[in-house]
Amino acid sequence: MSENENEALEAAEEEIDAEAPAEDAGAEPDVDPEIAAEEDLPAEEAEESAPEAEEETEESMFDEDVMPDDEADLLIPVEDYLSAGVHIGTQQKTSDMERFIHRVRDDGLYVLDVSQTDSRIRTAADFLANYNPEQVLVTSSRQYGRFPAKKFADAIGARARTGRFIPGTLTNPDYEGYIEPDVVVVTDPIGDNQAVKEAITVGIPVIAMCDSNNQTSNVDLVIPTNNKGRRALSVVYWLLANETLDRRGAEPTYALDDFEAGI
Repeated sequence: MSENENEALEAAEEEIDAEAPAEDAGAEPDVDPEIAAEEDLPAEEAEESAPEAEEETEESMFDEDVMPDDEADLLIPVEDYLSAGVHIGTQQKTSDMERFIHRVRDDGLYVLDVSQTDSRIRTAADFLANYNPEQVLVTSSRQYGRFPAKKFADAIGARARTGRFIPGTLTNPDYEGYIEPDVVVVTDPIGDNQAVKEAITVGIPVIAMCDSNNQTSNVDLVIPTNNKGRRALSVVYWLLANETLDRRGAEPTYALDDFEAGI
């Protein structure tokens, strides 16, 4: 990462705890066995085996205790975060994500602090606004993240690589699809582990949507959120797009419906 990029990221993170330091560039990010098995399946079977995040969200949308400060000034009403299930984590918690977790429910699901989600969206927008739009790369291997990731890229003028991330995209100049972005946004460090690994190898900062079960040692800026639910990802990508456009002095014209793919 260049000196200017370091200064930009430090400025964006000024009022937030620093993220954990990156591991050695050649290290493989930890992979959830369940996700790894899912990725080895044909597309149709993988979709059938995916977690039922949407049903879980519908059942959980009326949680009220989702942040320490009930009077926090959020980008959207807290009810909108709740109805999308942005706060719903998994039944696994990593030490990296512990500081973003507000509480654990009786059913064992961890509840993410939506005030931190909101704050990190603003911080990520501040950071992304410093870059040439075409030098931002967005990736999503997860089915539910592909449409909002592409829409986000369209909205801010970035590039998107969804579905399987082809090895060498960031590291092999001889590959026809080789690109040299300045920053990478990933939907899930587990599903998008190839993109994260290559970004770390070539020194590109990584912004990642992280759930309660994610490791963040190879991530420069965490956005804590449910990264498995269709509606949750739509809301986060929508807010991130509009906030980035706002930082550039452009008029945000996108509605949430624009980021929600038909089922």
